[in-house]
Amino acid sequence: MNTFRTQPSRTRRLLALLLCAGTLLLAGVAQAATTQKQEDEKPVKILKGLASLSKESATCASCHREKTPGIYHQWGDSRHYAANVGCYECHKAETTDKDAIKHKDFVISVIVSPKDCAQCHEREVKEFDASHHATAGNILGSLDNVLAEVVEGAPLLNGTSPVVTMGCAGCHGSIVKVNSDGSLDSATWPNTGVGRINPDGSKGACSACHLRHNFDVEQARHPDNCGRCHLGPDHPQKEIYEESAHGIAFRAHMDEMNMDSEKWIVGEDYTAAPTCATCHMSATRDLPVSHDVGGRISWNLRAPVSFKIDEKAIAAGKKVKPWLQRRKDMKNVCRSCHGRNIVDAHFEQLDAFVELYNTKFAIPAKELITELRRQGMIDKVKFNEAIEWTYFYLWHHEGRRARHGAAMFAPDYAHWEGMYEIAHRFYIEMVPEVRELIHEAERNGNSEGAKAVQAKLDAILSSEMHRWFTGAKPPAFWRPTDSDNHGFTPKK
Repeated sequence: MNTFRTQPSRTRRLLALLLCAGTLLLAGVAQAATTQKQEDEKPVKILKGLASLSKESATCASCHREKTPGIYHQWGDSRHYAANVGCYECHKAETTDKDAIKHKDFVISVIVSPKDCAQCHEREVKEFDASHHATAGNILGSLDNVLAEVVEGAPLLNGTSPVVTMGCAGCHGSIVKVNSDGSLDSATWPNTGVGRINPDGSKGACSACHLRHNFDVEQARHPDNCGRCHLGPDHPQKEIYEESAHGIAFRAHMDEMNMDSEKWIVGEDYTAAPTCATCHMSATRDLPVSHDVGGRISWNLRAPVSFKIDEKAIAAGKKVKPWLQRRKDMKNVCRSCHGRNIVDAHFEQLDAFVELYNTKFAIPAKELITELRRQGMIDKVKFNEAIEWTYFYLWHHEGRRARHGAAMFAPDYAHWEGMYEIAHRFYIEMVPEVRELIHEAERNGNSEGAKAVQAKLDAILSSEMHRWFTGAKPPAFWRPTDSDNHGFTPKK
């Protein structure tokens, strides 16, 4: 008996539909496989205009089109490509170069250093070489590096701490080491840190900001580009910018920023908002583009105690751009969008804020640490005692947040994330820790040292800014009157 014919008609229809669906599914799978195979076999798009390249670069491109299509097309979208600058023009090397290697029929170097870029961009490299960015590699051997090498790390990567390689050097730059065969030491490469020390002796990496191989100027002008390194607890400029009115305006009007403009002059090519590059590097109607990112900065807001940016150089007998000229240049940027009275008042507020940080907390805290060390009440080993961490947080984390928050229009960072945290760290952690060390010194027979530190602490806490802590009257502050406050009188 034919069992299929004996099923109810509804069941027969269902079985027929299932058979049909199965057939279609198999056909779809086969078609997808065919399409994928065709896609896999499709050649990478060949860029037009390759005939204008040098013979060497055209040879490179013909191979890298297949081997590294991502790099090939990034370069194809770049201004370098439009200017007939190819692989060989940037990567060519002399046989005497430390990092020279034989690649196919050419002698090249993997690293494209500022010295290489200077063949075409001489002014930009000269400006960069004079900048603070170029010296970022000097962090090696610093207090920060002690944390990454000793406290957090161990020499597990060719004698180097992986924390240094993946953390510190990622932003600050590595000293690139070359192996005997010309290859690059994996503990120091890959690396695009802005203060990288290159095998040819040059400082820096242009690709820290102009990511290779498209070297996009628009990307370099974007705040996210700077946020790759300028973020986090000890230098949160990116987060501060995002909180500020400038950052809010940028996000709201990003499509009006004209960031791929050839000249990109604030006040002409865009007016919606400034970016990091606007204030620190880019052109105004009166100032040219500069690759010296510190050329418009008047205060050092990183150090334990802030100082005018030219102070140490002048003391060392060096001729540098005076801080007043740097401030004048920064004000020039500000006045592209703001009136002179607003600009001048902001910098007056900033100066007062930095002076407050210095005199109330930074200098007294430093004096206490110095006196404790002088009296042998803390040892020379870094970060093995609680008060060293307390002091480090005070200036390196909270202190930097506060000062940069004030400089960049971020009230929450100036107050709650900044000075509030500093005050808590000073009064509720550092002062009790100093008192405990005084008691410990007395117990251990170092009464002279204990007296010296106690005298220093008493002098600080009895001073005008700190006397409130012991119950004395704080200094007088201005209070709004009825006329100042439009008839509202605050409670006493």
